[in-house]
Amino acid sequence: YVISTLELMVAEDYMIVYLNGATPRRRMPGLGWMKKCYQMIDRRLRKNLKSFIIVHPSWFIRTILAVTRPFISSKFSSKIQYVNTLAELREMIPMEYVHIPDSIVKYDEEKCIKRKMR
Repeated sequence: YVISTLELMVAEDYMIVYLNGATPRRRMPGLGWMKKCYQMIDRRLRKNLKSFIIVHPSWFIRTILAVTRPFISSKFSSKIQYVNTLAELREMIPMEYVHIPDSIVKYDEEKCIKRKMR
């Protein structure tokens, strides 16, 4: 669905923002799924991808991407960016057209409170 929608929408550079923070481990994408998605993306879409931003990356996601790095192009790997807070995301992209689900906002607030307590 996402890829077919992107093919219709993308004429210029674009970014993908993946909100990972409130995702339960059992619902996180696996290595096979990520590889299949990467292979399904047309060359034009890969070329126009400006950045792939992962918000609240878990150690699991970081590990999967580290393991897959040798199998994907270095150009694509260089587009992957990790963002630890929604405040960092706001510094990178204009947020007026981005809908952040309440569960992600709550997760971000809790994470920031824990960080301040340390």
